[in-house]
Amino acid sequence: MKFIDSAKIYLKAGKGGDGIVAFRREAHVPLGGPFGGDGGKGGSVIFEVDPAKTTLLDLRYRKKIVAENGENGKTKKMHGADGEDQIVAVPQGTIVKNLATGNIVADLTNPGQRVAVCKGGRGGRGNFHFRTSRNPAPEYAENGEAGEEFEAYIELKLLADVGLVGFPSVGKSTILSVVSAARPEIADYPFTTLTPKMGVVAVGDGRSFVMADLPGLIEGASQGKGLGHEFLKHIERCRVIIHVVDMSPASGRDPVEDYRIINKELEEYKYRLLQRPQIVLANKMDEDGAEENLERFRKAYPQLEVFPVISLIGDGMQAVLYKAADLLDVTEPFPLEDENEDVGVVYGFVKEEEPFVIRNLGNGAWSIESDRITRLMARTNFEDEEQIIRFGMSLKKMGVDDALRERGATENDTVYIDDYIFEMTELL
Repeated sequence: MKFIDSAKIYLKAGKGGDGIVAFRREAHVPLGGPFGGDGGKGGSVIFEVDPAKTTLLDLRYRKKIVAENGENGKTKKMHGADGEDQIVAVPQGTIVKNLATGNIVADLTNPGQRVAVCKGGRGGRGNFHFRTSRNPAPEYAENGEAGEEFEAYIELKLLADVGLVGFPSVGKSTILSVVSAARPEIADYPFTTLTPKMGVVAVGDGRSFVMADLPGLIEGASQGKGLGHEFLKHIERCRVIIHVVDMSPASGRDPVEDYRIINKELEEYKYRLLQRPQIVLANKMDEDGAEENLERFRKAYPQLEVFPVISLIGDGMQAVLYKAADLLDVTEPFPLEDENEDVGVVYGFVKEEEPFVIRNLGNGAWSIESDRITRLMARTNFEDEEQIIRFGMSLKKMGVDDALRERGATENDTVYIDDYIFEMTELL
């Protein structure tokens, strides 16, 4: 199966159904009063973790996902049907980001976990809700709210416990094939592994964990060179790193320098990769000159515990697996957040966000920006005079009228709100 680990897709939740205007008209029921029902809630776009899925291939060729709109309200105060949700099955480790803001909307890591990443709009209220002693028979109802919508960047970050890192062709794929049932491609040329491979590793004492063979690093990967971030993002969830170093002189590489370069790339990448416990594995110890290289490596890094192995036949691997299992027992998952980000709780006074922003456009023109007013407008039918008056009174209660006059607005000035144009009057 082709490995797909990212996709861009447009998500749109359903619009809430409109409330309706209706009156009770039955025999022997005089002055029945308002009887209009509420609109149904718009369907949401919900992402759900399916452990059977391993790639985002299903999403790569889908341009958009749209949930169903809610049904309009009905007479007899009957509620319109809610719109059907769109359930999207994704693998464990999927992250959903808002492409415009870069914010993480959902981080899906547990089997069966469900997150409404794009919420449906609220249904509008029928005229039954607006009856008062002054107006016992209102002839207006609310429109339904629009559902959320945005372009999403969906990314898969593997949920492996242990990640194999190192330069290309140091033997990572061979190690995974020996200790698990995974069958990655193995060859004697660089970048054989272009996509991550995972396998379940069983330790002799009954413990087990998931190991990932990740594409080889090169110098400059943290800046995006080679496979760059395509590799590094998959190690973000690993709790333990096995650093594979090729001790064979035949490769023409210097193991001392290789170890330094790889760690430098891990250090310069985000999410504190170098803070994860690391097991150093000296591979290809059956090759001529490997013992001399290992001795030189140990002199260069005397503080390290090094595990000599011959990965082709699995010699020395049991000690590595036990060490990895022991570290996993005492290592907590690392959060996906920037290392400079303060994740502590700070208590203090936070000024409440302004409910609206007024801008002077000059020549008696003003604009008002407000998410709250935008939502109010979406529920208002501007073809109904009563609803227009109600909308104006709502703005007055919010303080829009006073704020405009304080800024210098006068009678008959033009006020722009979203795509609507209003004239400044006493109703504001």
